[in-house]
Amino acid sequence: MNQLDKKINEQFPGLVVRKDLVKTVKGNAIVPSYVLEYLLGQYCATSDEATIETGIETVKEILAKHYVHRNEAGLIRSTIREKGRHKVIDKISVALNDKKDVYEAEFSNLGIKKVLIDSDTIKRHPKLLVGGVWCIADIEYEHTEDKDASPWILASLKPIQMSHFDYESYIDARKKFSLDEWIDVLIQSVGFNPEYFGRRSKLIQLIRLIPFCERNYNLIELGPKGTGKSHIYSEFSPHGILISGGEVTVPKLFVNNSSGKIGLVGYWDCVAFDEFAGKKKRVDKALVDIMKNYMANKSFSRGVETLGADASMVFVGNTEHSVPYMLKHSDLFDALPEKFYDSAFLDRLHFYIPGWEVDIIRGEMFSNGYGFVVDYLAEILRHLRNQDFSDQYKEHFTLSSDISTRDRDAINKTFSGLMKILFPHGGATQENIEEILTLAMEGRKRVKDQLLRIDTTYADVDFSYQSQTGKKIRVRTLEEKEYPNYFHHTVAEGDDGDLEEYQFQDGTSSGQTQTNTTTDPAPEEKHLTFEENQKGLSYDSLFGAYLRGATDITITDPYIRAFYQIRNVMELLETIVKFKSDDEEVAVHLITVEDDFKGEQQKEHFEKMKEASAMLGISFSWDFDNSGAQHARHIVTDHGWKISLDRGLDIFQHYEMGDAFSFANRMQKYRQCRAFEVTYIKQH
Repeated sequence: MNQLDKKINEQFPGLVVRKDLVKTVKGNAIVPSYVLEYLLGQYCATSDEATIETGIETVKEILAKHYVHRNEAGLIRSTIREKGRHKVIDKISVALNDKKDVYEAEFSNLGIKKVLIDSDTIKRHPKLLVGGVWCIADIEYEHTEDKDASPWILASLKPIQMSHFDYESYIDARKKFSLDEWIDVLIQSVGFNPEYFGRRSKLIQLIRLIPFCERNYNLIELGPKGTGKSHIYSEFSPHGILISGGEVTVPKLFVNNSSGKIGLVGYWDCVAFDEFAGKKKRVDKALVDIMKNYMANKSFSRGVETLGADASMVFVGNTEHSVPYMLKHSDLFDALPEKFYDSAFLDRLHFYIPGWEVDIIRGEMFSNGYGFVVDYLAEILRHLRNQDFSDQYKEHFTLSSDISTRDRDAINKTFSGLMKILFPHGGATQENIEEILTLAMEGRKRVKDQLLRIDTTYADVDFSYQSQTGKKIRVRTLEEKEYPNYFHHTVAEGDDGDLEEYQFQDGTSSGQTQTNTTTDPAPEEKHLTFEENQKGLSYDSLFGAYLRGATDITITDPYIRAFYQIRNVMELLETIVKFKSDDEEVAVHLITVEDDFKGEQQKEHFEKMKEASAMLGISFSWDFDNSGAQHARHIVTDHGWKISLDRGLDIFQHYEMGDAFSFANRMQKYRQCRAFEVTYIKQH
């Protein structure tokens, strides 16, 4: 265990579980993660290896004996008949038989229906009536001659979810973690290894949790396939339900006028629509209209009566085109069905998660560290729905008066949700608050920017805020900075002399426009900052013009040890080869630190680079400086340029280096960047 894993186990004993155990016990059981983690939480919520091993075997045994596979349902029914009684794990839904005035349960996998269930159980667990709930149930069998009577008897039923928790203990334990530690705890709890995510990417993952802790929160995420958009809503919480976008009707979602039965929004904290995109999808216009009213007013009509609910709405779907294509030819809502491609509907969305920034999920990205039993975290988030943190930025910052009430409400909801997740105990610094506020504004601005393209009646909005000192900071979306040639600037033009860009805690700027990668600009002294997740950058665009014409280049970087770092140097050599004439020779010297454990392998890689480079007119050499005094990272040329790099050559996030069919592997401009800065200095 690493230090964070030890700390989680110390502060939350019995409430955390090793995340790789879910895969170990799942086998071919088609159950949500929270069901498996409920069982693991009973037997494996510990760091003791012997107890974990025993617990795994126990959970596997429970699943083998009691989980109902559909193809084995007949065998289980036979077991119940022969034994008279048997415990099963299954998804149970209940309906009222109004002719007999009784409630009847249906077992999804077991395949039995019309099992009588008492009213008290329904009152305690009303979600049985909508969508169904995973339960542990005792079923008895008693044959009867009455044709209308079911031989199946429900002896006991227990929904698989935590029955109680101590919120004060949660708050006290949260105070023992730094913000970075806490973010990593939450990322591990969701099931991911935080080492594979930058700060911005981690926060984007956590925004997916806001619908569980914020009432009536409307979230959309559109992006490529395979980024885990729907995972949270199907696997994470017993208080959320994921439905296919084409499978919902007004009676199912809101209210059945004939029976008076309230739909999903009345029972679930979060209703998520999967596969929401698709231009040719058939959509009921009545559903869109009632949804618009609900998303704006938290209410819907049933005849003469108006009903309210607090379920959050989440829409996830796949985009059909790249971001620059959408920005050039249409907008970022391009993939939506025609009936939902409606400015009034889209204006009710509080945040647009840029799904194209979320990396496609790879096997190594899953965590084998410790995180909360997801059911515990789901209960905490549900408890936080009763609190409001939306005004916590107001003592430090003031939103632009240009921002409308609807925009302001959207920003406040996202800000409140992230504050609940990250700072339920309070204690956020002004810098923390500014980072969260900026992200909240960016997500709403992404919605508003596209509305300006779709509907010209919308007015330009200045998405900026003011600090107590009077400094005005403008917020921009990442795609606005990445693709300035395609992005339609909608902010009112004017004198920007009093505007500053927000500086993120990791040193990046909210208003930095990427260097133009399509041209070769003349070298000039300047300082550039780049934001996490930005694409379109390469060593060619960053360094090529400054290295052209040099005959002697020195690279100083103490962190050229791991294979990917050595590969970075090789890619810089490629850039030097591209920008020199074939008849020129260039000496390239690397100063780095020898690896304590793999020094021989490190030298072996350098020797191979030396041999390969010599054939192309590059004389590659290296020295190890192990004095510990060498911390600066820069490139210096013999014709007067010094390029200072705060991250050295390590500017790219993790990508699949072994995949020959990945463009990110073969072309740097398709990789996501880390946050970094570059300073170009002309030495005289």
